[in-house]
Amino acid sequence: MIKEAEFVISNTKVNDCPAPNLPEYAFIGRSNVGKSSLINMLANNKKLAKTSGTPGKTQLINHFIIDKSWYLVDLPGYGYAKVSKTERARWETFIRQYFLERENLMCAFVLLDCRHAPQKVDLDFMNWLGTKGIPFVMTFTKMDKLSSGQLSKNIQAYKKEMLKHWDTLPQIVITSAENGFGKKEILDLVTQTNPLFKA
Repeated sequence: MIKEAEFVISNTKVNDCPAPNLPEYAFIGRSNVGKSSLINMLANNKKLAKTSGTPGKTQLINHFIIDKSWYLVDLPGYGYAKVSKTERARWETFIRQYFLERENLMCAFVLLDCRHAPQKVDLDFMNWLGTKGIPFVMTFTKMDKLSSGQLSKNIQAYKKEMLKHWDTLPQIVITSAENGFGKKEILDLVTQTNPLFKA
């Protein structure tokens, strides 16, 4: 259970992120995947991350310190957003730079909307993380919007696509910002991973 979540800083440069002296977990996904809602659910704070009906609302690397012991990072969505191609290319550059250079990053939570069939942009991004050796969790959002049968079918489709490139699948967590499903799994994973961090 998170007791305290505080906003620290927003920026577009990895060098301007907080000193890498605490373990860090990044949340990223396609625009409008429900990232801000999930972050707010995890932190028990509806106003922590800005939610919006407009895709592409998060345009910066946003750092939050959790219980003074780890960083939660809210990253811009990739893929579709109502911004120019130039702006989108700029985001992509600093997002990739963040993943390649942020030495205290323990794990990324890649958010996937469970209502949709596997999306090429998601698969490409996860494969890129894999080639760079960056650990991540496939984090399905909005599970409350589907029947259990449809949910299972859609997740199986994702597994099938992933196994075309992967010998073993990354960890999978199914979540709902509406009813809190998956919260314990994510926070337990953070708690179990934090001791592996070496400052």
